Amino acid sequence: MALGKWIGGILGFMSGGPLGALAGIVLGGVFDSMLDGVNTPETQGTFVGYSGYQQTAYQRQTQGQRNSFLFSMLVLASYIIKADGKVMHSEMELVRNMLRQNFGDMASQQGDEILRRLFDEQKRVGMQQFRQTVADCCRQIAQNMEYAQRLQLLNFLVMISQADGRVDAAEVVAMKECAQWMQMPVDEVDSMLGMGKDDLESAYQVLGVSPNATDEEVKRAYRRLALNHHPDKVAALGEDVRKAAEKKFQKINEAKERIWKARGL
Repeated sequence: MALGKWIGGILGFMSGGPLGALAGIVLGGVFDSMLDGVNTPETQGTFVGYSGYQQTAYQRQTQGQRNSFLFSMLVLASYIIKADGKVMHSEMELVRNMLRQNFGDMASQQGDEILRRLFDEQKRVGMQQFRQTVADCCRQIAQNMEYAQRLQLLNFLVMISQADGRVDAAEVVAMKECAQWMQMPVDEVDSMLGMGKDDLESAYQVLGVSPNATDEEVKRAYRRLALNHHPDKVAALGEDVRKAAEKKFQKINEAKERIWKARGL
């Protein structure tokens, strides 16, 4: 399988650091050849991608952000999926479907193979060493990815953890570890775990406030969420990612409306 086509020869911030090192291990010579192609003087400023059209430096940068986001998601997903000690078919199928729906058939097929290679690497080095690698990758993500993009990345991880109908405590711990390593409050995980539920308690969980909070505190919490999770903030990653963010944003608004109705606001 031509894994290089999924990456598209444009690497973004994952061309170096722990993410780049892990990509080199997982993708092997394919990744090395892509690096060579990107870093030659002839390819500075423009790039002819596998689809055959010439890309400007800005388009290369945008595509690089997207590819770095996708690979980062698979790295963290491989950590979350194995957190409870087993790989569930439902979790793998959700990742495949998520990639297919949001990024296309090629991403689904090649993302599945990349995930399996990440599992092999985890088995080769051991869980503790792989955990350290993931922590290092998360720190690289924090340095190079905007907060709203990290939120969307975390949201995909929460969706994966919910694929089998229950979220294991070990998966919650692993997601909160990733959140901390990416310089995000662990409360973001709790908020996302409450999304999509139709009870009032979960609505307060989404907003990250107590039912005893004042109206002003509730309104302030919603404004913060609305600002950080606005779909336009991840538009640079592609229309598909923005649409996924729209679904998340809708769930936040549904939680807000439930609270507003209960309080008569």
